[in-house]
Amino acid sequence: MRGLLQWFLFAGLVTVSLVPQGVAQLVNATPLFISLEDVPSLGDANARIAIVEFADYQCPYCVAYANNMLPQIISDYVKTGKVRYFFKDLPIEILHPDAFKAAEAARCAGEQDKYWEMHNRLFKSVQALGVNEMPGHARILGLDVPDFKQCLDSGRYASQVRKDIQDSKKYGVQGTPTFFIGPLDTQQARMKPLKKIEGSQLYVAFQQALDPLLSPAGEENY
Repeated sequence: MRGLLQWFLFAGLVTVSLVPQGVAQLVNATPLFISLEDVPSLGDANARIAIVEFADYQCPYCVAYANNMLPQIISDYVKTGKVRYFFKDLPIEILHPDAFKAAEAARCAGEQDKYWEMHNRLFKSVQALGVNEMPGHARILGLDVPDFKQCLDSGRYASQVRKDIQDSKKYGVQGTPTFFIGPLDTQQARMKPLKKIEGSQLYVAFQQALDPLLSPAGEENY
């Protein structure tokens, strides 16, 4: 299986993280601005710094991060108004056949103001991501299930998910999860990536990336 994955990687057919746990090496990211138009987000609209995550609902590293580390980041940085958090979809369809539709399901839930509730539920339900199981998740979250199902069946958000996939290539994403960290522009419509974290890493990696940018001295660097 690993040899097959390596071939896929070499051929450019799939991106997948094989990074072990450990402190991330923070490197300079692409100088391009990352567009945040229509990207789901959490946090204060006046936050100066953003985290942009590219992830897949069936990726085991993404699942571990979402369930174990993201709540701490939200508590320490997002709810305190320091950081705004954005999520871009990168379903690896060749390995994770249910991930693309799961990404659509979260966006359909967003029409009923339950994007993040569905996001969290899907990451806790990795064994139940089939399209036929999505109405059940919607029901548990108190959504209007017929409206949700109509949205999901229509493929209304497929083009947005495809756009995120194309963006991942533009920004040099090589695996999931990948995080870009940097300052937002004044309209909060795009972010200048200054740091990049790849794969499954320790919480200290995010602290080392975020805290210098949030300090008064850090503002001088951007």
